[in-house]
Amino acid sequence: MLKINNVSLRFGTRTLFENVNLEFKDDNCYGIIGANGAGKSTFLKIISGEVESTKGEVIIGKNERISVLRQNHNEFDEYKVIDTVISGDTEFYDIMKEKEAIYMKPDFSMEDGIRAGELEAKFEEKNGWQAESDAAILLAGLGLDNSCNDKFMSELEDKEKVKVLLARALFGEPDILLLDEPTKGIDVIYKKEMGKIILDLKKQGKTIVIVSHDVEFCAEYGDRCAMFFQGKIISESSIREMICTNRFYTTVSHKMAGELIENKKYGYMATFVDNKISSVPLSDVAGKTKMVNI
Repeated sequence: MLKINNVSLRFGTRTLFENVNLEFKDDNCYGIIGANGAGKSTFLKIISGEVESTKGEVIIGKNERISVLRQNHNEFDEYKVIDTVISGDTEFYDIMKEKEAIYMKPDFSMEDGIRAGELEAKFEEKNGWQAESDAAILLAGLGLDNSCNDKFMSELEDKEKVKVLLARALFGEPDILLLDEPTKGIDVIYKKEMGKIILDLKKQGKTIVIVSHDVEFCAEYGDRCAMFFQGKIISESSIREMICTNRFYTTVSHKMAGELIENKKYGYMATFVDNKISSVPLSDVAGKTKMVNI
């Protein structure tokens, strides 16, 4: 369960969000779309607790855990692959690293021994000795060769980094997954693999929230979609409803300048709707779909 109640975020006189209300259900995938600078990634940070909202609250189920796939694929370049994955469970990773640091002390004291004992108990409680094996299984399941496990993240190609970061997000079996631009930098084949993973996670009862410019991906694998525009959610519905009932928009540069959408854009929209959503004729899409200036 994940609820967003009356969340607002202001930076000085600038309002990024105003009274945002959303409810995300289990075993569903939600797309969050909007123009560059609309605050989509910041919204995920509010949900994860990385950014504090000016007002409002984020409510999750009791004992539920949130995990994040971040947009910055180079964030962990100085980490080894296996450590990057394990760090997805931040509580466990902090226990592991503090325990290792204590045992490395040259002047190990009685207080250190007591603290080490406490950490060992927590480590055992979280089945810590299985952590590296669990991480390796996740990586193998995502198609990453085990020869990569001891490499540094900086040695990997971008599409390999995405797989590692997804494994990181999945480590420790979180209940809620926040994916920030999960298809960025990956090819069509892996995009389909990512989609299959999302479908499997939904079957496991996970709540998945995706921020993306890839509307086609959201349409194919998402259940519902919310659109950010000028600090508000201007639409929240199924992706099919959003496209076919006046709620879809484009961010192409000539539209940003307020120009009319060319006929070929409507042609693309019709093809997209026919292939991914429903059999809506070109004339129907052109007549019903309004484009919002941004």
